[in-house]
Amino acid sequence: MARTGTVYLLHFDQPYQHAKHYIGWTDDLDTRLADHAAGRGARLMAVITAAGITFRLARTWTGTRARERQLKRQGGASRCCPLCGVRPRQSAS
Repeated sequence: MARTGTVYLLHFDQPYQHAKHYIGWTDDLDTRLADHAAGRGARLMAVITAAGITFRLARTWTGTRARERQLKRQGGASRCCPLCGVRPRQSAS
């Protein structure tokens, strides 16, 4: 059974080449964000940190690594980024 954690979207405060966002998965969001801020973890996050680019947590989803892969494969992270002016759909109650 796949572990459920948090899929998260980071919004870069300025683009790095073509990249404006990072999508990742973790079971401990606070620790993972601290790792990214320190330039540890994903290569892209290390590079933007070294370049002095800051980022903000833009959105989270509860999900598995499969959900992370799905979001990455569909591309266009700005289409689901509220900081880029996109409003997430409200789930039906």
